[in-house]
Amino acid sequence: MSNSSSITQFLLLPFADTRELQLLHFWLFLGIYLAALLGNGLIITTIACDQHLHTPMYFFLLNLSLLDLGCISTVVPESMANSLWDTRAISYAGCVSQIFFFPYFITAEYCLLTVMAYDRYVAICKPLHYGTLLGSRGCVHMAAAAWASGFLNTFLHTVNTFSLPLCKGNAVDQFFCEIPHILKLSCSHFYLREVWVILVSLLLIFGCFVFIVVSYVQIFRAVLRIPSEQAQHKAFSTCLPHLAVVFLLTSTGTFAHL
Repeated sequence: MSNSSSITQFLLLPFADTRELQLLHFWLFLGIYLAALLGNGLIITTIACDQHLHTPMYFFLLNLSLLDLGCISTVVPESMANSLWDTRAISYAGCVSQIFFFPYFITAEYCLLTVMAYDRYVAICKPLHYGTLLGSRGCVHMAAAAWASGFLNTFLHTVNTFSLPLCKGNAVDQFFCEIPHILKLSCSHFYLREVWVILVSLLLIFGCFVFIVVSYVQIFRAVLRIPSEQAQHKAFSTCLPHLAVVFLLTSTGTFAHL
């Protein structure tokens, strides 16, 4: 294929060559996908229907569930379909969609986790200012900023990636379309400009990570100064689930990219 304009589809890397393993992959991913749909769906429904949960913490959690649903729905259904029908093909538009939406949801998720760290910091370290700093309008603005940050970051990636001429075939060495593997198909040295965009993204993620760490250092210092052991336990119980999600997202993402 001489250039990207002649590419109408890409070929993804299959999980297995034998039919039995392909079907095993389909059923395994189907179970994971249904569990994610059920879990996040219950969270969204419960928060939306229960008036007692219409607080900043649960508002951000609802947004996090929406982002998680979008993230898993971008990649997993296509991979399941390919395993079920024994095919590797994904359309050009489908590949562009995966390149855009998967990093978009991941970046927005991390930005939202940063906002949630700020929510916990204000709730524990500055409880008297909680209603002022995290009013309904402020929460909407912070959630919108997280979604917008993901959009802007991913828009630059997508435009940079698919503006390059692709002349090294259409076989993607991954089970979904991912920027580094699309760049390998490029025959232009202009891919270096995408490297700069990736560095900017890494700085964004690193900045969020530092903010989360600093927030929790302040939170733990404030909690340890609380004289009541029961109050300490209550404060920790609202922070540990958030920390667990941050750890899982950071560790698995780092491992996958390394």
